[in-house]
Amino acid sequence: MRFTVGRWIRMAAWLCLAGLPALASTPSAAPAVAPAQVGVDEHLGGQVPMDLMLMDENGQPVRLGSLIDKPTVLTLNYFRCAGICTPLLNGVVDVVNQMPARPGQDYQILTVSFDPADTPEVASTKRTNYLKEIKRPIAPSAWRFLTGPAATTRALCDAVGFKFQAQGDGFIHSGVILALAPGGKVTRYLYGVSFLPADLQMALQEAARGETRPTVNHLLEFCFSTDPQGRTTFRIFTAVAAVLVLLLAGGFLAILLFKKKTPSSGGQS
Repeated sequence: MRFTVGRWIRMAAWLCLAGLPALASTPSAAPAVAPAQVGVDEHLGGQVPMDLMLMDENGQPVRLGSLIDKPTVLTLNYFRCAGICTPLLNGVVDVVNQMPARPGQDYQILTVSFDPADTPEVASTKRTNYLKEIKRPIAPSAWRFLTGPAATTRALCDAVGFKFQAQGDGFIHSGVILALAPGGKVTRYLYGVSFLPADLQMALQEAARGETRPTVNHLLEFCFSTDPQGRTTFRIFTAVAAVLVLLLAGGFLAILLFKKKTPSSGGQS
């Protein structure tokens, strides 16, 4: 079978990244977490459960479906998070400040805590603090911070494929935001803790039309909020794997180019 440069590179990437779970389970890393338990299983085109009842910042019950009446950015966090939740929400603030789309008019944001210990009082404080960081006109109703019992928030997370695991007094989870169409259809996943204004602007425009778009950048950043050493180890292994991918890809490319330049000895005595 003929191997192209692209195929060699993909094989090198697979070989390097396939070793990450074993490395991350060493004693110096965070406790092993099965891949099926943490991460994102994308449900593009799926539907969030619109009948879920959550608690708003004033402690009043609110039906999820009553809030998703325009393109919506959904973030799933917990408010005691010492890991990536704060950088992610800061990233949301940054992109809101830069996007042409107007919060509260063209789109809205829903931040839902999946920690049943979070209260409406904490949610209200969080919303007040983040709204102060937005440098453009925004009504409080444009960014809601919601809480709820474990079964309710778990149902929302399951519906969009967001998987997390309790660890100590916190949770291991990934950094991602979602775009929802009016009516609750899942149309896009954006990963990480910082977001390009053009990417989110396009995602919201697609959500307004009800169009789904496959994810291009699927690299997850995980939060090991109760284990800083494990979080550092995981990032080191990820960086090492990336370097190995580049070295192996470069090596394969050099070999292929060398073979093309070497003259054939066939037919000579």
